[in-house]
Amino acid sequence: MGLSGVIARLAVRAAQVLVVEVPGHGETRMEVEQELLRRGWRPAWTPADADVLAVCGDPGPELSELVDRLWEQMPGPRVRCRIASPGAVGSALDDAAALLLDTPHHRSDARERPQEPGIPEDGDDGGHGGMDHGEMDHGEMDHGEMDHGGHGGMDMAPAGIPLAEGGEDRDGLEMDVLHLPLGPVLPFWPAGLVLRCALQGDVVVDAEASVVDGANHAEDDDENADHGAGATGPRPRPAHGAVARCDQVMALLALAGAEDAAAWARRARDALRHGDRAAARAAAERLHRSVRRSWLLRWSLRGVLPLDPSALERHELPRHCLGDAHDRLLSRVDRIRAEAGAAEPVPPDDDAVPWAVVPDLVTGLELGSVRLAVASLVLEPHPAVQEVDRVREH
Repeated sequence: MGLSGVIARLAVRAAQVLVVEVPGHGETRMEVEQELLRRGWRPAWTPADADVLAVCGDPGPELSELVDRLWEQMPGPRVRCRIASPGAVGSALDDAAALLLDTPHHRSDARERPQEPGIPEDGDDGGHGGMDHGEMDHGEMDHGEMDHGGHGGMDMAPAGIPLAEGGEDRDGLEMDVLHLPLGPVLPFWPAGLVLRCALQGDVVVDAEASVVDGANHAEDDDENADHGAGATGPRPRPAHGAVARCDQVMALLALAGAEDAAAWARRARDALRHGDRAAARAAAERLHRSVRRSWLLRWSLRGVLPLDPSALERHELPRHCLGDAHDRLLSRVDRIRAEAGAAEPVPPDDDAVPWAVVPDLVTGLELGSVRLAVASLVLEPHPAVQEVDRVREH
């Protein structure tokens, strides 16, 4: 084995994987996350960091197009795999590891790929809507002599990327309005949700929510389910109960920067998935203590999307949404602790939050709080998953 082979094998041991979850395939995504930990691999948060693109489930037309864009943005050597079910995770990642070492394959891929990736339309960056405004200094921009109504033929969309438009703020003055999509492929973001935000500065002044491939898979029946690589795969099923709650809490904690607490939520989730009640109870206790004692979480989540009883009534939200993001986190952690330690199943809680109400809830928030606000809510399952469940009930 030559030096390049040794370096390649060392690199594969620390491979980074960009995970795309098809709505309804949360169980597969959770299994991928657990398998990455076993292997010492790391999750990638952007295509530029990824060695492997792992698609959990069979994407519909809209999500397939976004996955293709993400694939175009990944540097080589790169590997792409589709994982149809939790049981196929290990073999799929084994194949990906072997393919990462296939030098002739990567040379061929480098020759065939386009030299300039296609520019997304409408400012869509392939689902990764997390713009970093930390380096944008609007104070140094002189808008006094800028005529937004006409630019003398200036191209306002260089290379197909739209620029900010003008719009009135609350004081009647004109400010730049930037349109920024969040999702559907973002770390710790509800699978399938696309939130298109209109921003003035860092404040969301308008928002619109949609879901990708909302009608996909609804007409298929269980008899056609096929776990092969070329088939639609198993019917999407959302995670329920304590497992889903642990997964949601883990996402909120990770976004808030509480990595230790997020790790305990993940351990409780994985223990519950595999039926290890003792490990789940121990992890839930550690999670409960960590969250209750954390000043970081109080500082990060207090005042994020506060909802009083009148707001619940106005938006027709369930009672568990009362309070701010920190209150909702504590409520869910208490429930996880009760569920993990209970011999009998805990009765189900209130209904989930409809996707359609999310734009109203995030309007007026700062952009930095939007993802925390969304993660603090228990959103209803993707429409495609809901439709499949109705078909099964009949």
